[in-house]
Amino acid sequence: MSRPAVVKALWGAAVLVLVAGCSSGGTEDRPGTAPPTSASATAPASPSASAAAPAGGRVAVTGTLAEGLKSPWGLAEMPDGDLLVSSRDERTITEVDGRTGARTPLGEVPGVVPGGEGGLMGLAVRDGWVYAYLTAASDNRIVRMRYGGAEGDRLGVPQPVLTGIPKGTVHNGGRIAFGPDGMLYAGTGETGRTGLAQDRGSLGGKILRMTPEGGPAPGNPFPRSVVYSYGHRNVQGIAWDDEGRLWAAEFGQNTWDELNLVEPGRNYGWPEAEGRAGKAGFTDPVAQWPTSEASPSGIAYARGAIWMAGLRGERLWRVPLSGAERSGAPEAFLSEEYGRLRTVLAGGGGRLWLVTSETDGRGSPGPGDDRILRLEVS
Repeated sequence: MSRPAVVKALWGAAVLVLVAGCSSGGTEDRPGTAPPTSASATAPASPSASAAAPAGGRVAVTGTLAEGLKSPWGLAEMPDGDLLVSSRDERTITEVDGRTGARTPLGEVPGVVPGGEGGLMGLAVRDGWVYAYLTAASDNRIVRMRYGGAEGDRLGVPQPVLTGIPKGTVHNGGRIAFGPDGMLYAGTGETGRTGLAQDRGSLGGKILRMTPEGGPAPGNPFPRSVVYSYGHRNVQGIAWDDEGRLWAAEFGQNTWDELNLVEPGRNYGWPEAEGRAGKAGFTDPVAQWPTSEASPSGIAYARGAIWMAGLRGERLWRVPLSGAERSGAPEAFLSEEYGRLRTVLAGGGGRLWLVTSETDGRGSPGPGDDRILRLEVS
C-alpha cells in the first residue's frame, strides 16, 4: 500500500513522481520500462562460509525517532547511541538522541556547495572525529571535524582528508564508513562521465580505501593509490558482514541495479557491463534488480542478511547470505509505505535505523517527512 491513507487524503498526494536519477539522462533514480524479472547473479566462491541466513525474513517498524528532517542523507551512530544526521541541501549536521529523538543542531559545515545530487552526504565517526563526504566548489571531498571535549556541542573546523574526487550534477557517490580493519572506505560515482569508472588514475566510479588521515591504506591493490575496486557507476551503499566481507550497492542505468561482493583490485564492469554480463575480466553482482524496483542507496548488514534501501523502488530489500553467496531470493518489505528510502544503518542485534528521502526534490513529501524510523528485523 502507499503512504497512510489519512496523509494521502489530507495532502492529496498523487502517485510519487520518481524522476530518474541514473538514467541515460543522468539522474539518480530513473524512469522507463523495466525488465520483467529480478534475475540475480551468483557470487564468487567464498573463502570462508558463514551459516546461511533463513530464506524468509521479518521487518517490524517499532517507532519514529525523528521527523520533519530536510533532505537527510548521511547517518552515523555515536559511541553513546545517539545519531548524527546530515542534510544534503541545508549543509547541516544534527545530533539526534537515540532514545528520545531530541535534536541538537551542530551547525552548518563550511565549504559545502549543494547542487543536483551533490551536497553534504555521508557521515562516519571515529575517535572524536566526525568525517563527512561533501561536494565543494571544485570537487567532492572527505573532511573531518573534531566533536566533543573542548568543542562541546559543536563541530570543529573541517580538515581535508581526501580531495580531488570528481564532482558532477549527478553520480557523486557519497557513502563513507570505517571497516573492521580500521580503514576508511568511500563509494564514489563517475559523475556521468562513464570513462572515469575504468580509469584507475581517477577517483570517480570507485570504492576507495584509505587511512583515517587520507593516505593509501596498507595492502591496497594498486601501488600508492587509495583505489580499492573500480568499474562502478554510482556507489551509495557499503557494509561488511560478520566475516569482514565488503558489500556494495550501486545504481545501474536503465536495466539493472546491483549488490556486489567487493574484493580488492576487481573490476565491476561499468560502462562495459550493467548487471550480470558473464564477461571475462569483470565481476558479476551477487544480486540484481530492475531499476524500477530499487535505485539502491544505503545498505546495512544484520541477522545474516544485507538490508538495502531503495529510492525509486520505495522499499527495503533483504538479501539473505551464506558466506559470499545468497542463501535465498531477495525479499521486499515496506513497499511504498514510507516513500523513498535513502539510508539504513545497523544499530546492533536486529535493530536498524532507516532514513526516508521525500524532501530531496524527487519525492512527494507529506506531513512529518522526512523521518528516521526504528526497525526490528530477523
